[in-house]
Amino acid sequence: MINYSKKIALVTGGGGFLGRYIVKELLAKGVKTRIYGRTRHPDLEKLGVQNYCGDIAQGNQLDEATQGADVVFHVAAKAGIWGAYQKYYSSNVIGTQKILKASKKNQVPHFIYTSTPSVVFTGKSFQGADETLPYGRKWLCAYPQTKAIAEKIVLQTDCPNFRTLSLRPHLLWGVGDNHLIPRLIAKATSKKLRQVGDGNNKVDLVHVKNAARAHQNAWETLMTKSISGKAYFISEAKPVNLWKWIQELLIALQLPPITKTISLRKAYLMGATLEKIHHIFPFIGEPQMTRFLALQLAKSHYFSIESAKRDLSYQPIITQQQGIKELIRNYLNH
Repeated sequence: MINYSKKIALVTGGGGFLGRYIVKELLAKGVKTRIYGRTRHPDLEKLGVQNYCGDIAQGNQLDEATQGADVVFHVAAKAGIWGAYQKYYSSNVIGTQKILKASKKNQVPHFIYTSTPSVVFTGKSFQGADETLPYGRKWLCAYPQTKAIAEKIVLQTDCPNFRTLSLRPHLLWGVGDNHLIPRLIAKATSKKLRQVGDGNNKVDLVHVKNAARAHQNAWETLMTKSISGKAYFISEAKPVNLWKWIQELLIALQLPPITKTISLRKAYLMGATLEKIHHIFPFIGEPQMTRFLALQLAKSHYFSIESAKRDLSYQPIITQQQGIKELIRNYLNH
């Protein structure tokens, strides 16, 4: 049996959506938990979490944060579909290099990296593919490209005294989400949400509680098995029809349903045009459509999680139906 009360964990991005759920998993097991990010989180500090603040790309306080730690969960990243490459590279690549350096310096034995299935992006559909897929190409945006660079670095750093794993959770959702669901709600409320493509594409989803449990499983694997230096897709194992799922969610949330559609070709061309305009006039913000987003909304992308089941003993702990009920209850009450 593992005595978690004697363990110390550091979660970068521990105040974020996924990070908070990982922190809750750790606290429930009695692990002394630290978080690292740009701001303080008094609510987590009240629970006994030690909060280190800094810019990960600058390496501020990383040396102190990693001292004595038994594991680092590197969740922090700059996510999104638009923005200057250098900003993504600074946060996602240089930041990862900085936390790796501090972890190795302070002899942290285990390092778990939160990646994304987008590291294999090619613009084509993926239907049940596994981790033998090569890294992507023709990235179309900086996020997947820089996450792929960082994941390679993490896995190449693996050695007997510093064991690493990478997890690729797909489309995180659940209570506390500040990206996927809020964007859908905002678009639906303003009646600007359109179905992209023929509506038959299937995608993986992963509830945030399942993703957090996968991170815990990954740490247990590093402590108890001779498995490391690998990447794993994480999902709920049952892909959904994306647009049917969105439509049913909107109806359950008592929001306007989707009534308009746009072909992938038109959405892609729109994205290309808007990207050019926003490059010329960056002050107008993020484009409403990009080439990357058009492909993500219209293509199928779901993956096999057999490796995670076999190596990490991963199994979803909350069903999609349970997650939906929880989400609806929270939304309607707040």
